[in-house]
Amino acid sequence: MNVIAVIPAYNESATIVEVVDRTLEQLKQVIVIDDASTDGTSDQLQNKAIHLVQNVENLGKGGSLWRGIQIALDRGADAIITLDADGQHRPEDIPLLLKSAQKTPGKIIIGSRDMKAGRVPRERLLANRIANFWISWAAGYPITDSQSGFRLYPAELFKKIKIETSRQKSFVFESEILIEAAYHGVGSRSVSIPAIYAPDRRPSHFHPIRDIVSITRMVAWRLLRSGLAPVGLLRSLGVIRSRL
Repeated sequence: MNVIAVIPAYNESATIVEVVDRTLEQLKQVIVIDDASTDGTSDQLQNKAIHLVQNVENLGKGGSLWRGIQIALDRGADAIITLDADGQHRPEDIPLLLKSAQKTPGKIIIGSRDMKAGRVPRERLLANRIANFWISWAAGYPITDSQSGFRLYPAELFKKIKIETSRQKSFVFESEILIEAAYHGVGSRSVSIPAIYAPDRRPSHFHPIRDIVSITRMVAWRLLRSGLAPVGLLRSLGVIRSRL
């Protein structure tokens, strides 16, 4: 199976080399999308055996992911693994995603972080729980970590869907793709990974209030369009067994 990693990066010069090196130990092909960084992120990668793309303007995470995914598809990927460039995900956990994909082919595999209180910032814990509720409802099945960017996508999925990736919807993309995939009969499975929040890491590009509001608006629009999907709510709560 041809598996290609896609790593979106914006001002990640402090961590990008380590993340790329560790990812290359797991996969032969790595695509990095430098989203118009201003800190020399791309300069750190000039001698690396990767496919490096530099956005002329900042596209946001969603736009950068979509661009990287299209390149991976052009390179014949059967599956695409996405992970963040800030060190929040351990490339050494990639085999866990691959193993799960072998057991449940055709599914999105999500690295579900251990989000127990005390291990992650309180505001991130609350934001994650809110997002999980809404996205699970719209997708029609329980999702334990809808905000994790550490995922394996089957390439076939991207022949079925197309999602808006405007700068304004930067962090909505990874939520909306779970819902859109569910509409096309593609569910997800979770594998447990640790939640890594180093005290000296840079502030997250994710803003809990602003981005959760954007995600909630997206989900609300989809639910209104589908008549509030009462069956989807019951499936997300486990009252009715999900088909996915």
